[in-house]
Amino acid sequence: MNILISAIICTHNRAEYLVKALQSLLDQNLHKDTYEIIIVDNCSTDSTEEVIKKTLNKNIRYLYESKLGLSYARNTGWQNARGKYVAYLDDDAIACPTWLSKILEVFETVKPRPGCVGGKVNPIWEAPRPSWISDELLTSLTIINWSDIPHNLTDLNRKWLVGANIAFPTAVLKHVGGFTHDLDRKGKHLLSGGDVFLEKQIQKAGYTCFYHPEIAIHHLTPTSRLNQRWFTCRYYWQGISDAIMQLIEETPSIAERINCAAIKLYSLLQSPRTIINLILPRKDPKRFTEKCFALITVGHIAGLLGAGRR
Repeated sequence: MNILISAIICTHNRAEYLVKALQSLLDQNLHKDTYEIIIVDNCSTDSTEEVIKKTLNKNIRYLYESKLGLSYARNTGWQNARGKYVAYLDDDAIACPTWLSKILEVFETVKPRPGCVGGKVNPIWEAPRPSWISDELLTSLTIINWSDIPHNLTDLNRKWLVGANIAFPTAVLKHVGGFTHDLDRKGKHLLSGGDVFLEKQIQKAGYTCFYHPEIAIHHLTPTSRLNQRWFTCRYYWQGISDAIMQLIEETPSIAERINCAAIKLYSLLQSPRTIINLILPRKDPKRFTEKCFALITVGHIAGLLGAGRR
């Protein structure tokens, strides 16, 4: 077989969703000899292994990663891949039939060749969207639509690719060292940002990050996340994730971290409206959005002072 691309699903206790994700990869319009499917089981305790083994064939490989953490599973995936490229799909997502062929087309036609590519993530709403979720908050649910026009992403703080739908040349991942173990989910831990941090490292290495809307998937938006408690936790942990990225990149001293946290806290306390939004419940989407963004600052302060390190 001449494997061009390896499609990787990292999974943890999602057997009920994994079946559809896997089937969407089996239904790709590429010739079966040109791609492989790698399932990385990250310490699942449900029926994940049984589900995978029911569908095992020459195109599907099952790997078990015993160290809990999404970054460990992702690295295990690409380090065992036989393809020139690797493409990551979430275990609760469904890839469009042309997903892999479009990824290959972008890598082979866009010049200079990008260091990573990705595209739209459309929601599969498990329950109706609550009225308090503004469009600005949709990215926290991994809903991505940067436009209908393919383009390079130059400012990753404004637009980025997501790990649910992202692909890389295997050689680029090897060059930059893959995913950092300091970020991303570990069981129910809400630490995030490993995908964006990797994209920044890829840009620093001289490559581009390319968005193409036809590299499209559908991704589950579960009912369990459609409540304000989940959102407030998610945005607080976004702040912690941002702080950890800062600590990795800048390696500040303890005194510098305390000083940076103090400056952020002082700025936060200067806005009575922000403090009120943090304290009071909010059903208005604009006010709730402000609350979530303020929680990023709170989380960032906590992260600078040591929260979230493991």
